[in-house]
Amino acid sequence: MPEPRLVAFDLDDTLAPSKSAIDPRIGDLLIALAERVEVAIISGGQLAQFTAQVVDLLPDASPETLARLHLLPTCGTQYYRITPDGVETVYARSLTEDQKTRALAAVESQARRLGLWESETWGEILEDRGSQITFSALGQKAPVAAKTAWDPTGEKKNALRSAVADLLPDLEVRSGGSTSVDITERGIDKAYGMRQLSEQTGIPLDDMLFVGDRLDPDGNDYPVLAMGVACQAVEGWEDTAEFLEGLIPTLPEPASEAA
Repeated sequence: MPEPRLVAFDLDDTLAPSKSAIDPRIGDLLIALAERVEVAIISGGQLAQFTAQVVDLLPDASPETLARLHLLPTCGTQYYRITPDGVETVYARSLTEDQKTRALAAVESQARRLGLWESETWGEILEDRGSQITFSALGQKAPVAAKTAWDPTGEKKNALRSAVADLLPDLEVRSGGSTSVDITERGIDKAYGMRQLSEQTGIPLDDMLFVGDRLDPDGNDYPVLAMGVACQAVEGWEDTAEFLEGLIPTLPEPASEAA
């Protein structure tokens, strides 16, 4: 593809291990990339996760460079930019109380029916993220090793997703991270987030590149590939770092520090 004007990333298992902090190597590379092009992160996680895993750990950078970072939690139903005064809301679109109530009830009932409601967990299983309801089988704070071992083939998660989707035809139900299922308004996925990026930045989708670890048809990154955006598949943050170390030197230095 031509040199991208914007590079977007999944978060968990792309920039960092699930629910974990980025390695300093990734932080340095994200800033080096943002000195050249717009940089976005699109994930099912909420803003607090983006902040703790990435934003708070970035190395020092100019306000102009930080302004090129776009944060899209909950698959783009929320959109934030970084300013000298902190993280600024571009928009945040929430589910209605009725949608939240039905989503929470559906995912819990089906998880229990399928034997996927675990008694030993690390934190809450269900989370209201405003614009998204998230089921995390082992809890929000489960260690990476436990999550990896729980459903290595994705069979459990996909069975739950299908069962919940049947009960919520008006909402979008999709596999999220390694142990999670996410519920949003219908039509909300990472392709939605990419379209919002294009609308907000004025950069055509053809000039964007997406980097993710779940570009397979059952993965939550697949909608971006299916919409025709150029994609780079990775397997963990080290793979992403290696890719960026090859990509960044091919991109031109900015002519000025204009955002």
